[in-house]
Amino acid sequence: MATYNSIGATYAGTRRPDPRIAARIQQALGGAATVINVGAGTGSYEPAQTVWAVEPSSVMIAQRPAGSAPALAASAESIPLADDAAEAAMALLTVHHWSDLEAGIGELRRIARRRIVILTFDHEVSRGFWLLDEYLPEAAAVDDTRAVAVERLATLLGGARVETVPIPHDCADGFLAAFWRRPGAYLDPQVRAGISLFAQIGDDVIQPGLDRLSEDLRSGRWHRRHSDLLDREALDVGYRLLVADL
Repeated sequence: MATYNSIGATYAGTRRPDPRIAARIQQALGGAATVINVGAGTGSYEPAQTVWAVEPSSVMIAQRPAGSAPALAASAESIPLADDAAEAAMALLTVHHWSDLEAGIGELRRIARRRIVILTFDHEVSRGFWLLDEYLPEAAAVDDTRAVAVERLATLLGGARVETVPIPHDCADGFLAAFWRRPGAYLDPQVRAGISLFAQIGDDVIQPGLDRLSEDLRSGRWHRRHSDLLDREALDVGYRLLVADL
């Protein structure tokens, strides 16, 4: 919760839902008439059929738009809702922040009657992302400590379908790898302020890497090195949907 209380002030502005990712999430929910959004944040990707949003950060809850689902100030590990409270539960880009993964997944299984949908990242893929690999190995090391293996998640869910979610080059959301074809965005402090990984690392640690990126963009070195990305419409940078039927 402390992480999101620190980055929450600008989160609603930098983390706008991308309609293509939203469509994938809606499809994964499989027509569920009622949904509980766990680790809901400001409500990005929250479908109209959401009946409860579970979020521990008061800063994030305060930014939820008027008319959105009622929010419970609670953690994923202890959700104050009855068993089978909704047809589906979803947890988007949140499981790597939970203090007790087993307890959190157990709660999702308890409150959902029919389906669980989790959006996460496959660390084995995302650790090769050029930003972390070439410029910010310190950030990659932090990612190593918080990553949750997709296989472990699937096991805890009792089995799950795993779907790749390619990220479009003009992704409207501002998560870590969203700017894979727009490298200059990472030099913007406001963009970085909406990315939880950067909130866990001091600017003094990442500044040398950002300086190298700035110089490589100025000289054209980045574009020469990554010319294969410049015509790509979408890229697999490790994001995965897990869909579990109960």
